[in-house]
Amino acid sequence: MSFLTYLQGISRDKLKLALYSATSGDVERALNSPEGDLNSLLALLSPAAEPYIEQMAQQSVRLTRQRFGANIGMFLPLYLSNLCANECDYCGFSMSNKLKRKTLTGPELDAEMAVIKKLGYDSILLVSGEHETKVGIDYFKQVLPQVKHQFSYLAMEVQPLAEDEYSELVGLGLDAVMIYQETYNPQTYAEHHIRGKKKDFAYRLDTPERVAKAGVDKIGLGVLLGLDDWRLDALLLGHHLAYLESKYWRSRYSVSLPRLRPCTGGIAPKAELTDKGLVQLICAFRLFNQQLDISLSTREAPQLRDNLFPLGITHLSAGSSTQPGGYVNPDTQLDQFEISDERTPAQVSHAMKRRGLNPVWKDWESAWVAG
Repeated sequence: MSFLTYLQGISRDKLKLALYSATSGDVERALNSPEGDLNSLLALLSPAAEPYIEQMAQQSVRLTRQRFGANIGMFLPLYLSNLCANECDYCGFSMSNKLKRKTLTGPELDAEMAVIKKLGYDSILLVSGEHETKVGIDYFKQVLPQVKHQFSYLAMEVQPLAEDEYSELVGLGLDAVMIYQETYNPQTYAEHHIRGKKKDFAYRLDTPERVAKAGVDKIGLGVLLGLDDWRLDALLLGHHLAYLESKYWRSRYSVSLPRLRPCTGGIAPKAELTDKGLVQLICAFRLFNQQLDISLSTREAPQLRDNLFPLGITHLSAGSSTQPGGYVNPDTQLDQFEISDERTPAQVSHAMKRRGLNPVWKDWESAWVAG
């Protein structure tokens, strides 16, 4: 059974009713036995859990320290291209936006990587708009060896690919794939994905399974918080995670919890997630899954990020650019979205150390497992 079949077997109305009718007793039972229990995750994401956020935060900090110590992995996104063949009303790269388009050449990629290496990073996330003819598998096969030569850990956040294509990229050094469903509500998904291959809700939903079958080390899941009811989307994200872990236990998993940000031609959030709600989300996922990597991007403001660092975060970016060529030429205005934390990596690192946390710039070397 695919996850699409699993999802179609869930009554959204019944699940939403259960989520919004959870009681304090349900939350207290969940706090006593949160790990791996989807009913507990439901209770911890419910409005009834809001009075328990402080208790959730204390448990989350303890569990995160127990599993990950004081370490937080540092990574940086590197945008390869802003070309896109999709029309999505929340994204600055959407095909109809009047934006100068750019795809990095080999020398331009080298120049970007040189800047990033000087900042201290050894873990990179390659990002592009979704344009399979001009920025597709042939382009990725060309650039991956060039990037892997410079960085020990290489993740990608690009359009969904076929299983054999992911397998090819694993052979070229691919370590992780981030593939975000945006929302698990098919109707809302259709409203925001107007043209292009991204309209195919089912193909995107099945992508993490193709990634797992291809032998990619880590799979990143996420929803764009603000497109739909964030509590229900987060709960279904938990269902997706549990489904994948039960079938593909050799893979590692991460979640990202991005809130909708302003962008060129973009929209306002339909269902706003407050700072308090974001804390509840992070803590709920940590209590539900103690092995899970949780990423935090520069979408959030500096003071909030500093307060979120100890709560369950295991990976974060700092000094990010969301445009191709943006590290060498930061003022070209080709951004995918606005960022809120504009501090340098050194400033963020200093803020982490003040809180007793240890920024980790390199934690992997592929030569360790080379045959």
